[in-house]
Amino acid sequence: MSNPISSYLGLQADALPLREQRMKLIASNLANADTPGFQARDLDFNAALAAAARTRESGGPTAPRERGDHIPLPGSDTLAPFEVARVAAQASLDGNSVDPDAERAAYGRAALEYRASLSFLESKVRTLLTAITGQ
Repeated sequence: MSNPISSYLGLQADALPLREQRMKLIASNLANADTPGFQARDLDFNAALAAAARTRESGGPTAPRERGDHIPLPGSDTLAPFEVARVAAQASLDGNSVDPDAERAAYGRAALEYRASLSFLESKVRTLLTAITGQ
């Protein structure tokens, strides 16, 4: 059974923790740009978001905590199936597949998308607060 608040917040409530996880992966890639053999990773955001939406609609672990369930934290192994290796544009002699320029560009875009999701959620919460208080 779906919680009315979760239904009201919808897609953006599912997207925000996934966007956070993606930013952490990109930051990890940048931090390991000089690590020999490190393979850059990214999050298949669309697949992870679709899975989160299905789980929320079916009343799974990311649904309201009616039985004391906890929402999986970003960085936990629940998102591991959605992590993909990012292919290097140019091969490195030490086996590292991180392209710092591409990672910085990806991080900038991910930060912008995160802020957009946050703005949408903020707007929804303000609308709900206005409906409750009448002001």
